[in-house]
This record gives sequence, C-alpha cells and structure tokens, in this order.
Amino acid sequence: MILEKVYNPKKVEEKIYKLWEKSGLFNPDKLPGKRKKTFSIVLPPPNVTGSLHMGHALNATLQDILIRKKRMEGFKTVWVPGTDHAGIATQYVVEKKLKKEGKTRFDLGREKFLKEVKKWVKKYGNIILEQFKKLGCSLDWSRNRFTLDKNYSLAVKTAFLYFFKKGLIYRGKRPINWCKRCKSALSDLEVERKEMNGFLYYIKYPPSIIVATTRPETMLGDVAVAVNPKDKRYKKLVGKKVILPILEKKIPIIKDYRVDPKFGTGAVKITPAHDFVDYEIAKRHKLEMVEVIDEEGRMINVPKEFEGLSTLEAREKIVEILKEKGGLVKIEPYKISLPICYRCKSILEIIPSWQWFLRMEVLAKKAIKAVKTKKVKFVPKKYEKIYFDWLKNVRDWCLSRQIWWGHKIPLKGEKDVLDTWFSSALWPFAVFGWPKKTKDLKKFYPTDVLITGRDIINLWVARMIFCGLEFLKKEPFKIVFINPTVLTKEGKRMSKSLGIGVDPLDLIEKYGADATRFGIVWHVKKGQDLRFDEAFCQTGRKFCNKIWNASRFVLMQIKKETKVPSLKEIEKMKLEREEREILKDLKRTIKETNKLLENFEFGKAAETLYHFFWHRFCDKYIEFSKEKLKNKKTREKTEKILILVLLNSLKLLHPFLPHITEAIYQKLPIKNKKKLLMIENWPKT
Repeated sequence: MILEKVYNPKKVEEKIYKLWEKSGLFNPDKLPGKRKKTFSIVLPPPNVTGSLHMGHALNATLQDILIRKKRMEGFKTVWVPGTDHAGIATQYVVEKKLKKEGKTRFDLGREKFLKEVKKWVKKYGNIILEQFKKLGCSLDWSRNRFTLDKNYSLAVKTAFLYFFKKGLIYRGKRPINWCKRCKSALSDLEVERKEMNGFLYYIKYPPSIIVATTRPETMLGDVAVAVNPKDKRYKKLVGKKVILPILEKKIPIIKDYRVDPKFGTGAVKITPAHDFVDYEIAKRHKLEMVEVIDEEGRMINVPKEFEGLSTLEAREKIVEILKEKGGLVKIEPYKISLPICYRCKSILEIIPSWQWFLRMEVLAKKAIKAVKTKKVKFVPKKYEKIYFDWLKNVRDWCLSRQIWWGHKIPLKGEKDVLDTWFSSALWPFAVFGWPKKTKDLKKFYPTDVLITGRDIINLWVARMIFCGLEFLKKEPFKIVFINPTVLTKEGKRMSKSLGIGVDPLDLIEKYGADATRFGIVWHVKKGQDLRFDEAFCQTGRKFCNKIWNASRFVLMQIKKETKVPSLKEIEKMKLEREEREILKDLKRTIKETNKLLENFEFGKAAETLYHFFWHRFCDKYIEFSKEKLKNKKTREKTEKILILVLLNSLKLLHPFLPHITEAIYQKLPIKNKKKLLMIENWPKT
C-alpha cells in the first residue's frame, strides 16, 4: 500500500473524481447512516455561455469546502448544480455567429432562430459544469437543473401568474432602458456605466432662468423647469412660466426635492419621457410625457428640421440654433456617466415603452425586514448597505424583454419573454421541484448558505429573498456570504475580454486542482478583495508534495493493517513532551478550523492547517519519531500517534485538498476504514 515516490496530480485527480462519481455519494439519498440534519447549498447558476473564470473557481471552492465538511459531520448534504439560459447573453452569442454568415435573426424568423440557439446550447452549454468537475466540486449531478427545463418553466409560469392575479404585475407605458442593438428593454440592474468626456450646456429659458443639461436634444420634450424647494435663489420664480426655446412653448417652473441645487445652476429641465428622475417628478406634479426619441435613437414628434435625426445630430443642430439666437449661455467640459448595455456594450436610450412591470414597494419592504430582523444575515455585514440602499429606492421592475430566447410571458398573444433574472429569482426553490410539493422541497428548503459576489446582491440575492418569502413564506437561505472579488496582483479587476487575468484551467493544468484551490483560498481574508498571486498556487503544489511525502513516510512504517486509536486512548498512555505537544496541537487545530469555517474565514483556516501539518507534524513530530521508531519499546506507540495524526490531518485537509487526501486515504492500512474519505467522520476533540 506504499504511495508512489513523486506526487503527480495529473495521475491522481481525474482518477479520484471518477471514483467519487461512481460511488454516487454526492447524492444525499445515497449517503450512509441515519442523517437527520440536512445542509443544502445551491450553486449560483452560471450562464450557458460561460466558461470557468477565477470568480467561479473561488466561489465554487468555498462552497465545496463547506459541503465536504458538513458531509463528514454527518449531515444529509446536497449541493445543487445548474445553468441559466441567460436570455440576452445567449441570444447575443448566436446572433454574432449568424452575423459572420451574413444573416440576422430576422432573416431566420423566430422558430428557426430558436432551433439555432438550442443547437448551440446543446453543444456548448454544459462546458462550464464539466470544468467545475476539474476543480473537484462535489455537486450532486443527479439534480442538475437548467432554467428552461420543463419543470422549471412551470415554476416560472406559476410565479408570473401569481403576481399577475395579485395585481403586482401590470402593463404600462413608462421610461425604460432601451438597447438599440438588442432591440430590447433592460432593467436598471442590467445597465453598466461608462464614464466619458462630455459637456454641460447652459441654456437660457426666457425671461428669467438658465438651466444646465448634458443632453440639449431632449429639450424638445421638456414639460417644466424644476428647482429645489430649499433653493432661495428661485423662491419668487416658482409657479411662474418660462419659454421653452426653439419650440417657443410656455412651461411652468416647479419645485421638487429631487433637484440637486449644486448641479449646474440648480435649475433643471424636466423631460419625463427620457429620464427616470424627471418621470418621477412629472408624475408627482401631474405633467404630461412628451416622447421625442424612438427605438432607433432617432427624433420623433418634433419640428420637421429635426425629424429622423439621430440624437447626436439633433444635439449639434440645437446647439447651433441656440448660439445663433443667443440662447446658449456657455458650454463647460463635463464627465458624463453613459448607460451601456451589459451584454453588447451599446449606448442605451431611455425611452417610454409599453412593458410588463412588477410592483416593488411591498416586496421590497418584506426583503428589507428579513435582513433587519436577522432572518437573513450578510457576511461580511457591510454588504447589507448595498442591499438596503437599492431596496429603499427601488423602482418597479421591468420584466419584459423583446428577445426570442427565454420564458415567453404566459399570457395570450404575448411574444415578449421574461427578464432572465425573473426565472433566476426562483432558483433556491424551483430547483427542488416547486410549485410541486416535493420531498426535496420539504427536506432542503430553505437552504443554509448562499455564496455569491457583491455585484449581484440586487440583481439576484434581493429578488430571491422576496420571492422565497412570497411563494414559500420562508427566506431562501439563512446566510449570504459575499465572497471577495478576484483582482490581478496589481489590484485591477480581471477581464478575459481585455486580456487581464488568469485562467483557472491553466493553473489546474500547471499545478493541479488541489494546489489551485489552495492558492485561491489562501488569499481569502474576511471583507477584503483578493489580489491574486500565482505564487500561492506554487505554495499549494509544494504543500501537496509535503503531504504526499509525509504520508509516504508514515505508510512505510506501518507493515500491517492497524486499528487507529482515539485521541483519548492515546492520552491515557505514558507520553513524552513532544507527544503531548503534537496531540495538544492537533486538538487546537481541530477547534480552530471549526471556528474559522463557522465564521467563513477560509484563508485563516487554510493557513492554520498548513502550519500545523508542515511545521508541527512534519518538521517537529515526524523528525522526533524517527529515533523512536528504531526502538522496539517505543515503536508501537509512535506508529499509533503517527497514524492518528495523519488520519485526522487528512480529514481536516480534505475539504480544501480533496483529491490528494482521498488518494492517500485509499492507501491507509487501517481497520474499519470507510469506502471514501469524503464520508469519513469529521475529527472531534
């Protein structure tokens, strides 16, 4: 049962993963023994368009650490995998492919286009899940879910119709984010921002006021000028009227608390059709909505000289006319935050459109209460602020998308599909069979922990919470651990498209999955972003070699199958100082590892185990044991301590380094050995 001289992850890791899969023990229903307590996690479903990046690798490794520990602690554990159909993202990928062939989706028509998308998803959609296997993730593949599966589609339809019948979903015309390229509405949370150099135009609205704007072209849709009620400069002007230049139309001066007195002159033009804040102000003051930009980003309902111009062309023309007539007071350079489509990166327009919306006020209050009353806890706590800030100022959620790939709105005659995040919001219970009352739903919902990134706290986490409360009257998880963002060594955000970053698959190829996992986890410090340094994967590889060599040494000493004594049995023996110390260190390490993992301090837990195994066990005790093994009187006791400490070390290290620890465990010559280390009993003090 001797280990090979040199540890080779390529020989070990794939073989061990197949051993786990063949055992079926990722499935909670096949776990041995009576397991009364459950522990469940759902994998944040990656897009079917995705491939493993460092964020996925970190996120999945942390979940695997928790699930492996709980499985060894005797819990009935389930970690549910799955993928998201990713409406706009997947459609965009297939449309790009068609573009190379000189076609558009409209050339194919809806039915043929959807066949093309399905073919693409069948070919590429599960690549990322196979990559999770390379990392060693112990997901229950028998419960793999896809957000367009038949059963999942039933959940989406049920949820929509429930909200609709309750009066929370309505169809209305109001300003939305519109992507000219995708020809679809986007919710606020699907909008990215791009800072660009622009200008602030100061325009005179005769006879008495100057307004500042970054978009003069929208003035053709102005219905008022607004000032802040506390702004003394304009107190006497409120209620009076000014002339809207070019159109020569009278519009009122109103007061509203949403106006920032520090912006420009403190007086702003109100264009409710093309600005979200202006729309809210107009609603409060019962003002009309004048639409002047269409879905193509061209001017409509305007004087003939502007009709059909792009917004930029109209801007240039308006500025020229204002200059000629003396209505342009000045132009200043100004940084503009432009709204960008999160998928195709086109500049968005804000235009009024007939769309389906979900009323958010009541749902937001429920979600806020769940966190305020600590029924859902954020770790680190500071991320509650992002959550509360959005929910307290939330607008109704625009649910409809004018694309073809996704869940069709389940009402007669509707062709639009639902926002992908609507189906994702049902994930923690739809994966267990809701709306059917399944055994899985009863057993595993609510889940225990959600591990995710801070960028989707509002897109996903908040929505899952209010959906869980609405449909099952229970929060979908007890704890939300926000994992750090993986940055480059220099502190820049990793980006495949910009060529900045590291591919975890390259690291796995170079160092092995365990060393990669260890290198990533080593960086995780509570509440801090992670500046990734590949050197820690090298450290992980060296550590794996150390574990292999130390285990090989121990196995070479034990010539026959042996019973591993308990800590208490060993402590009753007559022990030397070094023996007492290693047992004391082992007990302390078990306690510390438990405490650190309970507090989601993964990096510190990895460090604790590293120092214990390398510096206490290898450098001190194994060196001490070499002389004792030569003496017949002390050999047996020394062997017992070696195998006891080694076995407990392998158990503690298993969640972090699953492949190598399992491979060594399979070679241990011990009695009453379990089938696999992954179902061994977690160490106790």
